[in-house]
Amino acid sequence: MPANEHRILLLGSGGREHAIAWKLSKSKRCAQLYIAPGNAGTATCGENVPLNPLDFESVGRFCLDNRITMVVVGPEEPLVRGIWDYFQEEGMLKHIPVIGPSKAGAVLEGSKAWSKKFMHRHNIPTAGYREFTGETIAEGLEYLKNHSLPIVLKADGLAAGKGVVICSSHTEAEREMQEMLGGKFGSAGHRVVVEEFLSGIEFSVFVLTDGRTYKILPEAKDYKRIGEGDTGPNTGGMGAVSPVPFVDDVMWQKVEERIIQPTVKGLQKEKIPYKGFIFFGLIKVSGEPFVIEYNCRMGDPETEVVMPRLKNDLVTLFDNCAKGTLGRVKISTDKRTATTIFLVSGGYPGDYAKGKTITGLDQVKGSIAFHAGTVEKGEKVVTNGGRVIAMTSYGKDIPAALRKSKRNAGLVKFEGKYYRKDIGKDLTAL
Repeated sequence: MPANEHRILLLGSGGREHAIAWKLSKSKRCAQLYIAPGNAGTATCGENVPLNPLDFESVGRFCLDNRITMVVVGPEEPLVRGIWDYFQEEGMLKHIPVIGPSKAGAVLEGSKAWSKKFMHRHNIPTAGYREFTGETIAEGLEYLKNHSLPIVLKADGLAAGKGVVICSSHTEAEREMQEMLGGKFGSAGHRVVVEEFLSGIEFSVFVLTDGRTYKILPEAKDYKRIGEGDTGPNTGGMGAVSPVPFVDDVMWQKVEERIIQPTVKGLQKEKIPYKGFIFFGLIKVSGEPFVIEYNCRMGDPETEVVMPRLKNDLVTLFDNCAKGTLGRVKISTDKRTATTIFLVSGGYPGDYAKGKTITGLDQVKGSIAFHAGTVEKGEKVVTNGGRVIAMTSYGKDIPAALRKSKRNAGLVKFEGKYYRKDIGKDLTAL
C-alpha cells in the first residue's frame, strides 16, 4: 500500500456515518474503508463489519488484524467513554491515529455543567445557568419558583439528544427537575443544568482542530422538532440547510473571535488533547452569537449537508489533523446550497416499528439518499430506526435544492413514512 494511502475504520451506523463514508470513499487516498457496524447505505461505500463501537478491545483487535491506519469516530459515546485514550494507552495501537478528542476533550459534550464552566473560564458567551443534583433538589425547586419563563432544563450527561426540555410553566419545570433527578434519563440526569432561555434563531458551526490550529467547515441550520412550523417534541433532527443566509461576514467574525478561537485556545491552555471535530450549537440573539451547547463530533443531520459542500479530500484533512499540520490546509466549499429532509418512521420520536420494507430508492435521481436507520435483510432494505433516510440535494438556492429533496422523498416508500415539508421555509424570506 502506498505510504499516503489509508486503511480506515469508521465507527457508527447513522446518517452522519453514511455521509462521512460517502466522502471518504471518494478519496484516492482511501485504500480500504470499513464501517462498524454501518447500515445499508454505508455498505455501498465500503465493508460493514459487525463490531460494537463501545467494545474497545474488539475494535483494537480488528485494527491490528486488518492493518488499519486510521480510526474515524462518528458518534459521541465512544469518545465520551475514552476510545482515544484506549488507543494511546495500548502500546500496539498507539501508532493508529483516532480522529476524535480524548476523554477529557469529549467532556465538552459529555457534561453540560462542565462545558458551562469551561465557557465561563474562557469568557465565551452563553446563557446564565445554575446546576443542581439530587442532594440539592430542594434548593433547585425553590430556585425554579422565581425563575423567569420559559425555563430550560438540561440533563448533564448524554441523553441521545433528548435531554433538553423547555418548560413554559413553573409547575412543569418543577415536575421535570424531579423526573430528571429521579432517573428519567438514567445516569445522564444525576445532575441538572437550569438555563436562562435565549430567544433567537439557531445555527450550527463546525471546526476540525488538531489541538493547535483549526479549520472552519460549512455552517448549517437544522430543524429539531417533529412537526411542521417547529411544533411537537424534539427529535434527533428532521432536516438541515447549508449555507445559512443570516450567517454573514459580520456574524462569522463574531463567531470566530468570540467563540471558536477562545474554545480552541482554552483546550490548549488546559492541556486537553483534542484532534477532531468541535460542533458549536449557536443562537443569534439581537445580532450576537451565544453558545447553546458543544458537541465533540459532527451533527446529524448537519453532516448530510456539510460533507456534500466540502470540496477538500477528507482523508487528507484527517491526515493533517492527526499529524498536527492542519495549518497548511485551505478549506474549499461548494457554492451551491445543500438541503436534506429526513424520512422517519411512524410514531417517531415516540415508539415506532422496525423492519418495514423500503422501496423506491432505485428511482431517486438528482439527490443523495443518505441512510440512517436502515439494514439489509436478504435482497431488501428495511427500516431499523426512527430516522430512516436523509434525502440530500444541491441547488442554486434553498427552494431549488428543497424541490429536489421533496420530489425524491416522495418516491421512497415504507409503511408509516413521515417527513416535514417545511424544512428551510423560514430562511427563504431572509
